[in-house]
Parts: sequence; C-alpha cells; structure tokens
Amino acid sequence: MPRVKLHRFTDNATRPDIIEPGKPEYEQLGGRWRTDFFKAPYPLTLEVGCGKGEYTVGLAQRHPGRNFLGLDIKGERIWRGSTRAAEMELTNVGFVRMRAEALAAQFGPGELDEIWITFPDPRPRDRDIKRRLTSPRFLALYEQLLTSGGLLHLKTDNEGLFEYTLETLAARPGARVERFTRDLYSETGEEFTEAQAIQTNFESKYRAVGVPIKYVQFRLS
Repeated sequence: MPRVKLHRFTDNATRPDIIEPGKPEYEQLGGRWRTDFFKAPYPLTLEVGCGKGEYTVGLAQRHPGRNFLGLDIKGERIWRGSTRAAEMELTNVGFVRMRAEALAAQFGPGELDEIWITFPDPRPRDRDIKRRLTSPRFLALYEQLLTSGGLLHLKTDNEGLFEYTLETLAARPGARVERFTRDLYSETGEEFTEAQAIQTNFESKYRAVGVPIKYVQFRLS
C-alpha cells in the first residue's frame, strides 16, 4: 500500500467525523445519529456513494440547519471529504465507510429525511441489476430508513441507468416522481436549482464534453 494512502487510513482512525469499522461507534449509532454524533436535532440527509465528498460537503455548506452524512466504501475518498469539511470548519457533516448494502445496520427505521445518489456505477450488465442503487432491492431499503414521504434524488450521466430508474419507479406501488429532466443544465425553473447548485469534478468533466446530466427527484411513499 502506498505510504500516502496508509497515512490517510491512519488519519481516518483518529478523525471524529469519520465512522468506520474498528471504531467503537460503528454499528452503534443507528437511531441516534442526531443526538450522539451531530448532537443537533436537525433533519438528516445521506449521500450514498459520496466519493470524495464534494456533494456532501457542498450540501452541508449550503444548509447549516441540516445534518449531512456521506457514505462510501473507499477510505481515501472519505479522507478527502473529511479534509474539505475541516478546511471549511463545517460541523454539520460526517462520513461513514461502509457498503450501501449494509445501510440497515447503521440507521434506524425512519431516521433519514433525504437521500442523494450522485453518479453511481450504472452496473450495465444484466447480471448486476440488483446491485444498481435504484434497483427494487435498494428502493425497499431506502423506504425503510426514510421518514414517511422522505425525498430522494438521483443525478447521473448514464442514460441506461436513468431510464431504468424511471421504469422501476413507475412499476413500484406508492412511488411518485416529483420532477425529472434528461438535461439538467438546460432547465431554468427554480425546482431544479438545488440539483444545479453543486457540481462534482466528475460531473464537470462530463458537461465539458457535452454529456447531458440526468436528474430525477422522487418519493417512495
């Protein structure tokens, strides 16, 4: 393992804003994130697959009256997000190192108010459908963890994943699409402002070569 990466992993173990396997708090915060981690009773938003934390940190900066968590399995990515949040002196943001499949072990029923899924792996092969973060399997998990009527957002550059998501939502009883667009940055309405306000480095690169960004906002109950 490269020395820099090893140093960052060691650093993660000392950072209070990072929850990961090996720390006493891991799997003990379910249902108590607001009181025991943030110590503030604000609404809780989770970004699934946060990467380097650009979106999680951006949301936390925009909304000081809310709590934000970024989830990713890569420790080095989370280190970058944590570092960015510290540089901005943000206290309403944290990170969890784990796989999305294990969400139920970390959060209590109805504990989340909002979920963002930003540029996930599209998993284009048929055999990987159940691993897509908008598959019925994951939607059922999100519904369990969200408050009644909790809001979800998907941003993606991938047309196949976007259409799959719309089809999956249309087939799901109780699901409701609030708004969607196949070209987010061509929209001028205020209802798309929040989705346009933050761009990840990955997103900017796709926009620079003319790839339209797709977006859908929806509820599951």
